[in-house]
Amino acid sequence: MKKILYIYIITISCITFSQKREVDSLPINIDDYVFVKPGDTLTVNLNEFSLLPKHKFKSRNDIRYYLWFRRKVFKAYPYAQLASKRLDSLNVRLERIQSKSKRRAYTKLVQNYIEGEFTDQIKKMTTTEGRILIKLIHRQTGKTAFKNIKVLRSGWKAFWYNTTANVFKLSLKTEYHPESDNEDFLIEDVLQRAFQDDKLKAQTSKLTFDFDEIIAKRKAEVNVEVYKAMFAKIRKKNKRKKKK
Repeated sequence: MKKILYIYIITISCITFSQKREVDSLPINIDDYVFVKPGDTLTVNLNEFSLLPKHKFKSRNDIRYYLWFRRKVFKAYPYAQLASKRLDSLNVRLERIQSKSKRRAYTKLVQNYIEGEFTDQIKKMTTTEGRILIKLIHRQTGKTAFKNIKVLRSGWKAFWYNTTANVFKLSLKTEYHPESDNEDFLIEDVLQRAFQDDKLKAQTSKLTFDFDEIIAKRKAEVNVEVYKAMFAKIRKKNKRKKKK
C-alpha cells in the first residue's frame, strides 16, 4: 500500500467542489492598507523574522479585491497544512510497522479520518478556493495533486481525475511558483504576512524559493486585475439572467 493514500482523499475532493457564486461581498474595511501613489515612498515594517514592504496598490478599490483573495487563501490553507502534517506523520508511523496488513489498516484509518472530518467542508469550496488548495498542496507536500494520485493509483487514473477537474477549470497538475506566477505570489504574500501577524500557523514549504527576494523584485506591487475581470464577467452574466 502506498504511503500517501490520505492525500488521495484531499485531491479528489478538489474536483467535486460545489460551484457556489464567486461573487462574495468584497471587504469594505480597508483602513489597515495603504494606497501608494506613483512617486510616493515605499515604507517598510520591521519584523522579527523578515522585512516586508507595505503593499503598493494601484487604487483603493484594488485593496478590496486583495482582501477578498486573502479570505480565499485563509480558507484553503488549513487543508493543505493538514495534508502535509498527515503525510509526515503517516510516513513516520509506517516506517515502524512491518506487517503489510497492519500498514494497510493504518493507512485506511487515516483515510477514513480525513474523509469523515474534512471532505464535506472541502466540497463547499468555490472554484477559486479549490485552485488555491491544489497549489498549496504542492507548496506543502512538494508534489502536485496529480503526482500524488499517480503514485497511488496509476497514470491512467491520474489522467482521468485531471480531466474531470478540467470540467471545473481546475488542473491537478497545477504547480506553485510564487517567483513567476502572479496568483502564487499573492498567495505567498498573504501567507507570509499572516504568519508574521499570527493569523495563520506557519508551516515550512517543501519547495525552495526566497520570498524576500521575490517581493523585492515585485516592489510589493499587488496585481488583482484578473479578479476584477472575473467579477465583471460574472456580474455581466447575472444581469443577462435577470433580463430573461
